[in-house]
Amino acid sequence: MNIEEFFELSAGKWFSHRTSHHLAFKQSEDGKSDILIESLAADHPEVIKLCEQYEIAPSKASCGARVTWNGTMEWDEEKHIGSTVLVTVPHENNPHEGKLLREMGYAEKAPVAGTYKMGSDGALTLLTEYETMSSEERLWFASPNLRMRVSVLKRFGGFSMASFTSEIRMGASAAKASETANSASS
Repeated sequence: MNIEEFFELSAGKWFSHRTSHHLAFKQSEDGKSDILIESLAADHPEVIKLCEQYEIAPSKASCGARVTWNGTMEWDEEKHIGSTVLVTVPHENNPHEGKLLREMGYAEKAPVAGTYKMGSDGALTLLTEYETMSSEERLWFASPNLRMRVSVLKRFGGFSMASFTSEIRMGASAAKASETANSASS
């Protein structure tokens, strides 16, 4: 699987259940979210805008996605609502690795560029260095409608949080529905 196929397979509406382990406090916390992932073509205006923000030629982008979430975490009462655009910029000599541009970061709410690597097993690994911490995240599909994610946040040289997330697709995406219909009629 390449990065474009991973983003296409990720498109759709998902229910996300995350368990986060706050290592310093020796406590865990559950969170639930509804997530909408929309694939964006490499020439989409939002992809072009984000590339220009990072001073990268838009022609180097391979694909993008808009991710919107609405969720809650166990420890607080406030809703976690937001949206971000992601853009992949593959390395010239290795399209399975490259930069991942983010309109807004995961661990810190500011624009950030990290790296991605597509493994031969179809898993996507994201590495992001923030000002005060770093994150490593690994995502893979257990099936087309079940996506798994593990992440580790490191702060000041030590681990601060580890999380496991399962994401279940809510209804088949248009592409998957079409594939299912085509295979059923064969």
